[in-house]
Amino acid sequence: MRKPDPKKKKRIARGPSQRQLRAGEIVRRALADIIGRGTIRDPELVDRAITISEVRVSNDMRHATCFVAPLGGGVTGEDSAKIAEALTRVKSYLRGQLAKEVTAKFVPDLTFSADLSFDQAEAVDNLLRSPQVAQDLDGLDDEDDFDDDDLDEDEED
Repeated sequence: MRKPDPKKKKRIARGPSQRQLRAGEIVRRALADIIGRGTIRDPELVDRAITISEVRVSNDMRHATCFVAPLGGGVTGEDSAKIAEALTRVKSYLRGQLAKEVTAKFVPDLTFSADLSFDQAEAVDNLLRSPQVAQDLDGLDDEDDFDDDDLDEDEED
């Protein structure tokens, strides 16, 4: 059996590389331009404003996961899922248009996923505005506030 080389360190799981982030942003902008032109003929996507919030590219740059949501107020996760399904139906067209827009060795295979981060942010916002939380926060303001003047007084004693 072979002994592990002490000079080689184990690869620690890290976030995406600078290259992946740059490629994801390039793909996101290009897809936004393609969708914004209105050349897609899917009935669910005609005259719909769509947000592509993030694109995550794999290490080998061959796969990209695009997080999408409809633009506008009152949007639910169900609407986002329908948009993702519709974009999945036309992904071959989008990939072909992407190949014309982006100069890259590989045009990534596109996967569309509903972006639920907007729903989660709204839920947290609603929770923070609830009467129970507001009551707790009001109690903190009435108690002894800490400022720099308190420090100066303690040091003089």
